[in-house]
Amino acid sequence: MQGTVRRWDVGKGFGFIQAAHSSNVFFHVRDYRGNTPPVVGMEVEYEEIQVGGKGPRAMQVRPRSAPGVAAPRRPHPPPSSKSTPVRRPQHSAPAGTSWAMALMLAWVALLAWGGWTQRLPLGLLGILAVLNGVTFVAYAVDKSAAQRGAWRTSEQTLHLLALLGGWPAAWWAQQWMRHKSSKASFRMVYWCTVLLHSAALGAIVWQPGWLPFSGLH
Repeated sequence: MQGTVRRWDVGKGFGFIQAAHSSNVFFHVRDYRGNTPPVVGMEVEYEEIQVGGKGPRAMQVRPRSAPGVAAPRRPHPPPSSKSTPVRRPQHSAPAGTSWAMALMLAWVALLAWGGWTQRLPLGLLGILAVLNGVTFVAYAVDKSAAQRGAWRTSEQTLHLLALLGGWPAAWWAQQWMRHKSSKASFRMVYWCTVLLHSAALGAIVWQPGWLPFSGLH
C-alpha cells in the first residue's frame, strides 16, 4: 500500500500515514526501513495490519522513490593503502537487564533454598515451572494475534500470570519477541507484579505455615 506521512513525532518515535482509505494509519520507528528518518510529506510504501480495537497499523514502512528521479550517489572515498576493518553494529542490552537478571538469580536461589529446607513444597516448584511455560506461550500467542489483527490476550491476564510467578518468562518474552517492551504503562504494572510476587514468596519462605498445603512435601 502507498501513502504520505502526515505526522511524525521524533521524540516518541511514531507517526501516522495518510492513505486513500484512512488518515490514521499508525507506524512505529521499529517498523521503518528507510536510510533517512521519516519526515512529514514523505511518500511511503507499507504493509498494513489490523490491530484489534486500535485501528490499522503499518509494517515494513519504506520511502517510495519519485518516478524519474535518480537517487543521489554517494561519493566514493579515496583509495587507501590500508584496509579499514568493518565495524559490526553493537546491540546494547535493554535497560534494566542487569537488575532483572540479578532478581531472577535471587528468585531461583530463594526457591532452591526453600525446597532444600522443606519450607516450600516440591509441588509448588513444579507449578511455577509449568506457569512460566504457560506465560511464555501466552505472550507468543498475543504477539501473533497482534500481527494478524486477531483476538488479543488481555493485559490483565498477562499481569496475573506474572503475579502468580510467571514473571521471569514474561521478561524473556518481552525481550525476545519485542512485545510489550516499549509500552511504559504496561511495564510499570509488570514490575509492580514482580515486586509483589517476590515479597509474597519471601514471606512464605520465612513463614511456611501461611501456605494451606505447607504440610504436603
